[in-house]
Amino acid sequence: MTRSAKVWLVAVVAVVLLLIVALAPHGTEPDVPAARPGASLSPEAVPTGGPSGAPTSAPSLTPGRHTALVVLATLPVKGKSPRTGYDRTGDFGRAWLDVDQNGCDTRNDILARDLTQIVRSGTCRILSGVRIDPYTGKTIDFVRGQATSALLQIDHIVPLANAWQTGAQKLTQIQRVRFANDPLNLLSVDGRANEQKSDGDAATWLPAVKAFRCSYVARQISVKAKYHLWVTPPERDAMQRILSRCPTQPAYT
Repeated sequence: MTRSAKVWLVAVVAVVLLLIVALAPHGTEPDVPAARPGASLSPEAVPTGGPSGAPTSAPSLTPGRHTALVVLATLPVKGKSPRTGYDRTGDFGRAWLDVDQNGCDTRNDILARDLTQIVRSGTCRILSGVRIDPYTGKTIDFVRGQATSALLQIDHIVPLANAWQTGAQKLTQIQRVRFANDPLNLLSVDGRANEQKSDGDAATWLPAVKAFRCSYVARQISVKAKYHLWVTPPERDAMQRILSRCPTQPAYT
């Protein structure tokens, strides 16, 4: 190869290397949303595919800093107020609203949170799924339909009527609607067990699955603390009795 040919080849190679460097990506990072100063990203902070990027299911529970026993000790203890004037729809809104404005009503949010093997129609509507009922331990194959939907119901862990008689009368209408649609207070459960519970508190009804009772009572305490409700003396005693078997059970947020 002549000297001039070698010089030409070296020049071509140099130009190619410069092009490679110029076109290579610099400082690429994963495509994740930017966090605000002082904030941290959690799985719940990332959109999951609802309208306008809104989540399509209720958030998971987070254990609080205090035990349920400690929070229980902060709740006022007194008798129930009269049930006079209680009206489910008038006081707590119709079932089920889209309070969090994610494009899905609360029932579908809770089903999406609690069920596995979910089949949807569109973004929100849950057509079927599988639920291991925490109240009875049964496996429920949920199928939406006029004759089957009621087999899996959404329970208010603190019943609306109980809330009305233990302080919710003093809440605003907006607060009561939030209470009725708060994921902390909602659980998909066996329909018959939910109907047997009715508006019972911990003194009159507890889940058949004893292993779930600590979590169940802790949820009731957490909800009552969040909405500044009180407990009756028998209710408090029942809660203390359950939690004495699991004193480290946390309250929830």
